[in-house]
Amino acid sequence: MNISEINNDLFRIINGLGKEFQYINLPMIIVAKYTVFFLAIFVILFWFTKNKENKTMLVCASVAFILAEIIGKFTGLLHFNNQPFAVFADTNQLIEKAIDNSFPSDHTILFFSFCMSFWLFKKGKWIVWILLAILVGVSRIWVGVHYPLDVIVGAFIGIVSAIIIYFTVSKLTIITTVIAIYESIEKEITSKFRKSLKSKV
Repeated sequence: MNISEINNDLFRIINGLGKEFQYINLPMIIVAKYTVFFLAIFVILFWFTKNKENKTMLVCASVAFILAEIIGKFTGLLHFNNQPFAVFADTNQLIEKAIDNSFPSDHTILFFSFCMSFWLFKKGKWIVWILLAILVGVSRIWVGVHYPLDVIVGAFIGIVSAIIIYFTVSKLTIITTVIAIYESIEKEITSKFRKSLKSKV
């Protein structure tokens, strides 16, 4: 049995669970489609905390994602496969998705880039984020839009990118300098906004 056959068989097993356990389909759809908005909201809210380490973490996570996406696009040039629902007639497709190259999974790249960065910066304490990234990867298979190999390679790219950025970019003084400049600008804008509100009262 070659890798392609194992990949197909694993997909059928995971995706087929949706037919057997239909009550899990809705949670999986929510995770597969909407968890990205939860991540975006968390990043925005966390950015406005007073903790500079949090800002450094978010900057590095964003850079890790950009690096991972570049690697992912290059990887996609080396291998091409359509989404499973476009190949297998019996796929349990639970969400709509345009047919294109599903290798590697962009959702998995996104979540592992950010979640691995969070885990590294928080010294392994934020394990829940890694579990969330895994859940997102599995959900993409469950709803029928990715093969296991799409998810595994996407996770690997995201993890490696996060590690590289954590041990390189996070150590650069330019990061703290940029954040300090941003905070001074933010403070100035906030101060002017408060004065404007007071003058109208």
